[in-house]
Amino acid sequence: MFAKNIYLKKNLELTFLLCFSILLSNKITAQESEEKEIFKPHHQIGISINHVHVFEGIDDDGNKEVLALPAWGIDYTYHLSQKWAIGLHTDFIIEKFKVEKDLESGEDKETVERSYPIAPAVMGIYKLNEHWSFLLGMGGEFAKEEDYLLTRAGAEYGYELPKGWEIFGTFSYDIKWSAYDSWGIGLGIAKNFGGR
Repeated sequence: MFAKNIYLKKNLELTFLLCFSILLSNKITAQESEEKEIFKPHHQIGISINHVHVFEGIDDDGNKEVLALPAWGIDYTYHLSQKWAIGLHTDFIIEKFKVEKDLESGEDKETVERSYPIAPAVMGIYKLNEHWSFLLGMGGEFAKEEDYLLTRAGAEYGYELPKGWEIFGTFSYDIKWSAYDSWGIGLGIAKNFGGR
């Protein structure tokens, strides 16, 4: 009788532990599935305040200097998957400046004035991990004096906030073909729309 009671007690304990572990594993699985959202394609609009640096800048006295120019960035991005996105990223330099233009011959230099240039580029974006993204694309720089074709490469570090918001830091390098190069750094905020 004593052995039978021990056997029954052990079976009840094992049954209880088994039921408890099943319930606990279901709860953990449900929490994990809530945390791992299923990705849905979505849109993102961002704005950033930037500084664009031009190595071939010319000051008012005609001397060569590195210029640091204030700029705004407005970015539209469509996230295709967790890793890939495309977008239209536009920089607005909010100042007039002079730059020494590199001509194709490499010997001649020409000073040109740029009045509040706007530089949109169609970008391909690869998201390396949760925070880092790398960008590459083509576009143009448009100003009343002259327009230039450009190639843009960049990197962004983003940090997601609640309710679809994100803050990000950005670095980009623009090659204006047969003209001049510039690089920029910025800090911005973005909002995701749809799909999440």
